[in-house]
Amino acid sequence: MKRFDFRIILGLLLIVGGVLAAAQSMGYLENATDYFWGGTFALAGLAFLSMLFSGNWWAAFPGFILLGLGTMRFLPTVLEDLEGAVFLGSVAVSFWYVYFTDRERRWWAIIPGGVLTALSLLIMASSYFEEFSGAIVLGGIGLTFFVVYLTSTVERWWAIIPGGVLLTLAGMTIASTRFDGFQTSGFFFLGLSFTFLLVALLAGMKWAYWPALALGVMGALGIISLLNIAGYLWAVALIAAGGFIIIRFFTQRSM
Repeated sequence: MKRFDFRIILGLLLIVGGVLAAAQSMGYLENATDYFWGGTFALAGLAFLSMLFSGNWWAAFPGFILLGLGTMRFLPTVLEDLEGAVFLGSVAVSFWYVYFTDRERRWWAIIPGGVLTALSLLIMASSYFEEFSGAIVLGGIGLTFFVVYLTSTVERWWAIIPGGVLLTLAGMTIASTRFDGFQTSGFFFLGLSFTFLLVALLAGMKWAYWPALALGVMGALGIISLLNIAGYLWAVALIAAGGFIIIRFFTQRSM
């Protein structure tokens, strides 16, 4: 006796889908194809997710993605703008599942999972909180790198740097819309300075104090420039440096 072939199921689904599409086109049914394919995708997704119980972690990707596609079909018209967020969110859930089922070996899944989560939130924010959309995506990705750092504070200290840079950029997008005359470069350099300071303090990298100091000085000068006294400060700094060199010269000769 021949075993039942999966191609028969696929063929039947296509036939039913075609019949429903024709009936909808002739005005006999409304949204029939959306409900049909939404239910089909959802059932297929559940079928793949059932394979997770057998240890097939890869099935999380088609499983959650198909569930997301099915959910998109059932969204009401007023929520059509969120379809992209639902799809990206379903892919993000796939990566988060992969990570949480083996956090030691699959830490890499945090990065695509966090990025896709941030993009999903970006789509939602652009519909309701447009002015914060940039901060949400940059801040979300930045926090993702800090989560990577927390998975192994010794081996993955490097994640502090992209995390700090992205959080700084997220803060800049908010501050630039809230404060008149916001000093972008000064804030950016101060954010980088704080990032390297975290590298020095949290990861024990002593070399990071030097870029933290240099960037902090640049940031402070950038912000001070708003007060129109940067020229005076440079003059004082140059005079002090020149005076120090001359005093050192004469004191060494007199010894």
